[in-house]
Amino acid sequence: MRAAVLREYGEPLETEQVPDPELDDHGVVVETEACGICRSDWHAWQGHGEWADDRVPEGQILGHEPAGTVVSTGPNVERFREGDRIAVPFNLGRGDCEHCRNGHGNVCEDGLALGFEADAPGAFAERVHVPYADYNAVALPEGVSPVEMAGLGCRFATAYHGLAHRADLTPGDWVAVHGCGGVGLSAVHVADALGANVVAVDLADEKLAKAEQLGADETVNAGAVADVPGRIRRLTPGGAHVSVDALGVAETCRNSVACLRKRGQHLQLGLTTDEERGEVALPTDAMTMNEITFLGSRGMPPTRYGELLRMMDRGTVSPAELVTREVALSDVPDRLAAMNDYGTVGIEVVTEF
Repeated sequence: MRAAVLREYGEPLETEQVPDPELDDHGVVVETEACGICRSDWHAWQGHGEWADDRVPEGQILGHEPAGTVVSTGPNVERFREGDRIAVPFNLGRGDCEHCRNGHGNVCEDGLALGFEADAPGAFAERVHVPYADYNAVALPEGVSPVEMAGLGCRFATAYHGLAHRADLTPGDWVAVHGCGGVGLSAVHVADALGANVVAVDLADEKLAKAEQLGADETVNAGAVADVPGRIRRLTPGGAHVSVDALGVAETCRNSVACLRKRGQHLQLGLTTDEERGEVALPTDAMTMNEITFLGSRGMPPTRYGELLRMMDRGTVSPAELVTREVALSDVPDRLAAMNDYGTVGIEVVTEF
């Protein structure tokens, strides 16, 4: 089968012929119909993550936001059969550890990260294997396209889990979103759907305009404002109840914390680059005195995807609105390179393999 393979950090992915996935007793093989191109793929391509023992090995097939059709099933799989249409969360759990049993399979003790580990080749490929499919795979409802589910993918699900499950968000609260890439725009859309008032922050007017389309009540161009946290505190007024760092650089992380009101909550969605190497200095004394909460969020438990699917069915959220471009597998190297200078808007999806 054809796949886009990481052969050397920072060099274009190689589109080449590789062996078909091997089918486990508990797994399914999926014909990939759509797969989002995520900034996490860019981090992997750059070789980031060694500071957190999370560096993707060279030789890896990237891609972690797939949807498609089951073409073969292992003998122990009960929920799925050939021809079923499914989506695949990137955070793959076994389903039997303490965290999985308590509904937190996104942090499974023995979990795998699709597209980021040698034992879980990704979906920039014609076919992809899904282990422990009964636990991990998500059936696509009638009328939901693979492109829309790929748009839901890692970024939309991560934003939803962070705002709906990790943060204590109440309708009417103010939410600030720092960085309007794929996960940031997802956070804007989700926060609006959950009844929050939203301030979107970015350097690009095009991305801020997209944020307004997705529900932002206010926008701040960080390049035109000397004091971003101060502007947000005036707009909200008094500071955001929840603030999201959707980019992962030191400036956006600190701005996110600084724009909060007392007892506010900072939600970290963006991963850092090789400049921060996983660490950002924060005003811990002020955070302590103002009872600021710092929250992390990773993906979403597979068992909670039904919440999002019901919201999609009601029209409350629409991940398809974030999809701005459909591309071929051979375009992936160029689209990853475009992220070097934040040159993409919304979510781009591979639909031609």
